[in-house]
Amino acid sequence: MTKEIAMDLGTANTIIICDGKIVVDEPSVVALDRREDKMIAVGEKAKMMYEKTHASIRTVRPLRDGVIADFNACEQMMRGLIKMVHTGSRLFSPSLRMVIGVPSGSTEVELRAVRDSAERSGAREIYLIYEPMAAAIGIGIDVEAPQGNMIVDIGGGSTEIAVISLGGIVANNSLRVAGDDLTADIREYMSRQHNVKVSERMAERIKIHVGAALTDLGDDAPEDYVVHGPNRITALPMEVPVCYQEIAHCLEKTIAKIETAVLSALENTPPELYADIVHNGIWLSGGGALLRGLDKRLTDKINIPFHIAEDPLHSVAKGTGVALKNVNNFSFLM
Repeated sequence: MTKEIAMDLGTANTIIICDGKIVVDEPSVVALDRREDKMIAVGEKAKMMYEKTHASIRTVRPLRDGVIADFNACEQMMRGLIKMVHTGSRLFSPSLRMVIGVPSGSTEVELRAVRDSAERSGAREIYLIYEPMAAAIGIGIDVEAPQGNMIVDIGGGSTEIAVISLGGIVANNSLRVAGDDLTADIREYMSRQHNVKVSERMAERIKIHVGAALTDLGDDAPEDYVVHGPNRITALPMEVPVCYQEIAHCLEKTIAKIETAVLSALENTPPELYADIVHNGIWLSGGGALLRGLDKRLTDKINIPFHIAEDPLHSVAKGTGVALKNVNNFSFLM
């Protein structure tokens, strides 16, 4: 008896698909007991503990820049998330088949780490798929057609840019700059400009509420977001309203790096595929695609239309789910 699951092992969130449905969509965080190194909580429960623990508990985000940074914590997190999948009367049988999405710029060592973590979590048959390929499949693109399509997948730890044709990646650029860097930019800006200390979680909330790639959003402009935190110097409580224009300014450098990486991938694209991309446009997926005005900014800068995927947060997961059903047909699975 074989149980099949598809996993998008992301820096920010891990999504598991079983029987064609998303059954787990949890933050990639695990809480461990410092003394015994045993798992206390995983996913949303662990995220609620993040930055709030005492000396006996440590909360870990096992993935950084799209790859495994803490091997033991990643294995425990994967094991905990797999247990969340309802499998009837008992947990997974020993025969577990998995398809896992990995960054296209992963080294052999990083791919080995993902395989080892999956094996130690109970998987017997493991297939890996590059995230931009999975995102393209999840969006609904025919990746095996003799036609060029370009994907820009902006996740939590890495930005994956790939030109896909005939079931393969023709040109790609894997950038270790993504959502976490935008969050870090906001923290640094709030500290420098407003003298207020903000946590990683608060910076994430600022990004969600007033994050923008353009300083003029017109009618789509969000309301100011009020940030509460201690003064960096006096430690007295502060209340600071933040508008989207100042966040757009503070994210400028990181977004410019993504723009440069997209242009670099286009430079390496053969002319015939380039013509297809100009005609079809470029697809944005991942959490970063939700940044207000990003599609318009990139369209204006590169003169090729950018489209946001229908469900950008789950594009890679949906693609791994399709790949799971076609394990024997897709030659690009590793």
